[in-house]
Amino acid sequence: MMKDLPLWDGTPYPDFVRTLPEIDIPVEGVRGWLLQGANQQVVFFDLPEGLAIPEHSHGEQWGMVIAGKIDLTIGGETKTYGPGDYYHIPAGTPHAALFLERSAAMDYFADVDRYVPKK
Repeated sequence: MMKDLPLWDGTPYPDFVRTLPEIDIPVEGVRGWLLQGANQQVVFFDLPEGLAIPEHSHGEQWGMVIAGKIDLTIGGETKTYGPGDYYHIPAGTPHAALFLERSAAMDYFADVDRYVPKK
């Protein structure tokens, strides 16, 4: 495990979250810390302003915005989410996101292998 990670402006995550394994994600500016369960995952994301995630689908997902503002399109319907707002994406439902501000979100994935730790 990593220790003594430096804080950066705007992080809502305490040290014990930021010492979880980071996810391996090939998207510039995105960081995520993985809490791995036997049958599911939780990822604590730090996402840059202006990031657009194209439409895609996977297993069921539930999430909550901790900080920032996100336009999230789920099944063709777009809504803006801010701190404290939560969302549910049923399995196989196309969805996309645009991060209007630097954002932090916690996402629970029903897929046990949606993300893998960095090596």
